[in-house]
Amino acid sequence: MKPILQVQNLSKDFIKSLDLVAKGLNRIGQSYKEEVVHAVDDVNFSIFKGEIVGVVGESGCGKSTLGRMVAGILSPSTGSVEFDSSQANNKEIPSALRTQMIFQDPFSSLNPRKRVIDIVTEAPIYHKLITPSEKRAFATEMLQRVGLDPDTLERYPHQFSGGQRQRVGIARALAVSPEFLVCDESIAALDVSIQAQIINLFVDLKDTYDLTYLFISHDIGVIEHISDRVIVMYLGRIVETAPIETFVKQPNHPYTQALLAGVPRLEVGKRQYEPISGEIPSPLSPPTGCHFHPRCKFATPRCKAEKPALREIAPAHFSACHLNDEA
Repeated sequence: MKPILQVQNLSKDFIKSLDLVAKGLNRIGQSYKEEVVHAVDDVNFSIFKGEIVGVVGESGCGKSTLGRMVAGILSPSTGSVEFDSSQANNKEIPSALRTQMIFQDPFSSLNPRKRVIDIVTEAPIYHKLITPSEKRAFATEMLQRVGLDPDTLERYPHQFSGGQRQRVGIARALAVSPEFLVCDESIAALDVSIQAQIINLFVDLKDTYDLTYLFISHDIGVIEHISDRVIVMYLGRIVETAPIETFVKQPNHPYTQALLAGVPRLEVGKRQYEPISGEIPSPLSPPTGCHFHPRCKFATPRCKAEKPALREIAPAHFSACHLNDEA
């Protein structure tokens, strides 16, 4: 089966150029250099039509940068993101619209000066998917899709609750009939009870409109609930990817094991919680070899010197750890 999305050798560096003072000091013998943040480092993966692929990892691991490159918001430094248009449900929709993004903060991602009717219909009118005369009927339909009262069409974003604003953001994304949605921590800013409602809405929309998701979250409980497959990132690299059942029951990489060990469980008896030692290193100067080796209790000299390859250790289960070579 051919994937609907193919990511190949994708990297993103953010470069802070030297200011005039630093350049002047360099002329008199100083050695100031440009600062380079290695946000995403040589990432490869595929997503198949109808899948929900979760992306997990600590803050600063590159999840959001990866999502923005997949959505076309950021341009990669190297590598490519290819969407298979042959699998599109509606061939008339422009390729650029087939991937849409739903952001973490439902307030800052909506224009506070526009009414909901304009927020939802701006893109489809611009791309001539609907005519201005169809604006109200179309906006009404979109709000009903996401469980909002059409009587709220003339309201501004500040007149909604957080959960309602996120539904507006979802309606805006669905308005151009996308095939693929990138959800970047799209429930993190909501109350727990509202999170459950939005998760259920995502699942219902997937089944109704044949959608595919890249679902980014730091909450492993949410990822377990919604995902078919999981990608684990650490300091810009993918360290493990596996089907959700394998991810939960047979994690391979020491980082994945440590993440799962920190998830609260409803189980009988006491359990010793051991947080991951140390802090995540700076992406300005990542460790050599395996990025996780300074925090890994299984680290060897090889881990410090050699980058582990992401290789298949079981069907559909990939891990980047030198310990697999010794098994």
